[in-house]
Amino acid sequence: QVQLVESGGGLVQAGGSLRLSCAASGRTFTFTAYAMGWFRQAPGKEREFVAAIRWGTIKNYADSVKGRFTISVDNAENTVFLQMNNLKPEDMAVYYCAAGRGSGVLLRPTDRIEYEYWGQGTRVTDSP
Repeated sequence: QVQLVESGGGLVQAGGSLRLSCAASGRTFTFTAYAMGWFRQAPGKEREFVAAIRWGTIKNYADSVKGRFTISVDNAENTVFLQMNNLKPEDMAVYYCAAGRGSGVLLRPTDRIEYEYWGQGTRVTDSP
């Protein structure tokens, strides 16, 4: 069993930055054994892929966030981060951290059905 707890969401103006964190815990959890993903869901829309990291090093990004978002891990703290820069109105959503292991998620890290564990989400909201 893996537990994921996200933090770092909040109010942000377009063009601003935020860093989301996801603390992972579990008796057998290591970043080398699990793929980690960030997904987001805006009101009325399906949950969509944002970024993933496999074996702690191989990264994938959605085209919409390439060059603006960066996924990274801190092995010592068992935490995965999503640095978000130059935020746009379309980035406003609830962001979810996910973890999965096995060939499915390693081959298809952008597919949400391959992830077994999910956090509760953290909301990123446009500041008026």
